[in-house]
Amino acid sequence: MNKDEVPQDRKIIHGQDNSLVKVLYVTDQSGKYETTKYAGWDAENLAMSQAWDDIDDKIEQTRKKVISGELSPIAYYMEKSLMDLSTLAQYVGIWKFFVKRHLQPASFKKLSKKKLQQYASVFNIPVEDLEHFPGQQ
Repeated sequence: MNKDEVPQDRKIIHGQDNSLVKVLYVTDQSGKYETTKYAGWDAENLAMSQAWDDIDDKIEQTRKKVISGELSPIAYYMEKSLMDLSTLAQYVGIWKFFVKRHLQPASFKKLSKKKLQQYASVFNIPVEDLEHFPGQQ
């Protein structure tokens, strides 16, 4: 792609004016590669916006399940951190089987302070956020 053909459509990502730009490799008029700033193009921006909407919906559904007692707060923070079971298990340093058990409220309530601290550390939150989830009774 030539430098003068790079689309520069202004983008809004995740509900905020995004001033971040990407770097794109392009050819200059003599055919040599160079970098240029790239703000994106409408189709890409629309796809990203829709993807973030889906992620936000999934996080909200998980939050409601935590409040209703179907899942533990670990499930919410895992979704919010865009992690899956395998990733979270690796960060916490335990088997995926145990993480899956800790997503259940009954098993979560039995976790030690040390284990809660491990999860809180991975999510970069205070332990109190796990113990006292907002909206939960």
